[in-house]
Amino acid sequence: MSCEGCTAASKLDFDFSMAFQPIYDAAAGRVWGYEALVRGLSGEGAFDVLSKVSPEQKYRFDQACRVKAIELASQLFPADEDLKLSINFMPNAVYEPAACLRATLRAAERCSFPTSSIMFEFTENEEVSDTAHLTDIITEYRKHGFTTAVDDFGAGHAGLGLLVDFQPDLIKIDMKLIRGIDTSPARQAVVAGVAGIARELGITVLAEGTEAEAEFLVLKAMGIRLFQGYWFAKPAFEELPQISSGSVVGVPAIA
Repeated sequence: MSCEGCTAASKLDFDFSMAFQPIYDAAAGRVWGYEALVRGLSGEGAFDVLSKVSPEQKYRFDQACRVKAIELASQLFPADEDLKLSINFMPNAVYEPAACLRATLRAAERCSFPTSSIMFEFTENEEVSDTAHLTDIITEYRKHGFTTAVDDFGAGHAGLGLLVDFQPDLIKIDMKLIRGIDTSPARQAVVAGVAGIARELGITVLAEGTEAEAEFLVLKAMGIRLFQGYWFAKPAFEELPQISSGSVVGVPAIA
């Protein structure tokens, strides 16, 4: 199985690595998983790396990110812990869903990394004109046991219409809705509404960009259990950061 877009893609003329940021499960009082975030070889930020990706390299870059994340996670993740690896992907860089998964599946097999531990998230900020194609991607990924997620929910192109067309396993509420939620009745109403809809649809909610204790407490009171942000830990280059001591109120601290 192949596709013209896959074989015609340009090779990368640069290298990169990954940083990891924990996702915290407040209900269980433990780390739920880690998101892999692209970085330069010396730890340069994602923008520095992404600015080097030409349109012709988008497919190869997307594929290389998946492989790099799996390779590093297989080395860093403790063997006795059930952790999710969250990988960002670009729907517009996926031509034929089954064919474009081959490198991912080979990397997982080679590294003995279970596919059930992989979560693929796509950002709502990337406009997807072909909703049917996106649905095909999600369907194919679920066949292999991958968890699917929408990143930056509430700040992109599709909004609630995205949940009407298909239901991912998880949505990450954008940090613009999280920032200052403890003092913003409007943000509280919107996030509570999204969380309620997600519960009705059987979708897990993650609050990303949580940076303050007050934000965490308000969100936790809404029934949100998964969190990510500087309040817990900043991304660490090629290593797994620990949850900051004392950053989590009312549940056991990890470090």
